[in-house]
Amino acid sequence: MSGRATAPRGARGASDARVAAGSQGVARFVLLGLVGVGKGTQAKRLSARLGLAHLATGDLLRRHQEEGTELGLLAKGYMERGELLPDDVVIRMVLGELEKEACRPGCIFDGFPRTVEQALALDRAVGPEGVRKVLYLQVPEEVLLRRLSGRLVCRRCQTPYHRESAPPRVEGKCDVCRGELYQRADDRPEVVGRRLQVQQEELVPLLNYYARQGKLLRVNGDLGMEAVEEAILAALGLLAPRG
Repeated sequence: MSGRATAPRGARGASDARVAAGSQGVARFVLLGLVGVGKGTQAKRLSARLGLAHLATGDLLRRHQEEGTELGLLAKGYMERGELLPDDVVIRMVLGELEKEACRPGCIFDGFPRTVEQALALDRAVGPEGVRKVLYLQVPEEVLLRRLSGRLVCRRCQTPYHRESAPPRVEGKCDVCRGELYQRADDRPEVVGRRLQVQQEELVPLLNYYARQGKLLRVNGDLGMEAVEEAILAALGLLAPRG
C-alpha cells in the first residue's frame, strides 16, 4: 500500500485547472450575459478555481466611493444626477486594477466591458491577445423573467427572498423580523422584460466584436451552479480528463 497522500478529486480538479490556465501566460477572461444569468456567481467560482483575481465593476465602484478616491467622487456625481457612468471613468477604474500585483497572473472580468469602446480600451491596454477568451452565458428570457420578477424584499430589514428558489416560511412575512415582504418596482415582470430587451440590444455589438476576434464562447447558463462552472471550464479546455 502506497504511503503517498492523494488529494480529493475536487482539489485535484481545481489544481489542474489552475495549472492549465496559467500554462499559456497571463490568463484574462471576460464573462458576458444579461442580468440574472449568474455572471457574478460564476466569476467568484472561477476566481477561486483558477487562482485569478475577480474584477467586478460594481465592487470597484463601491470601494472607490468608500475610500473617497478621485474616481469615486467623480462617479458619485454622475450617480447622484441619475446619469450613467461615462466609458472613460469605468475604463480608468478597471485599468488601474490591472496594474496591481493581484492581477499579474490574470483575472476574471465581471461587468466589464459593457460597450465596444470599453473593449477597445481594454485591448489597447493589454494588447490584442491580452484577453484570452470571452464567455457568453446564455439563459432563455423566460427563465430570466422568472428569476428576476420573483424577487421579494423585507420592508423592515431588507432581507431578500425569492418566490421559487428562496421563499419565506410564511407567505408575505420575513423569517427574520416578521416584516412585510414587497416587490421593488424594477423587479416587476413588465419592467424586467423591458430591461432585458434593452440589455440584449446593447450586448449584440460587443458579442460581434469578440466573435470577429475568434474569442467568443457560448455557454449554457441554464444549469446548476456547478454544472455551469464545469461547462465554462470545458469550453476553455481547462478540465482534466476524468478517471
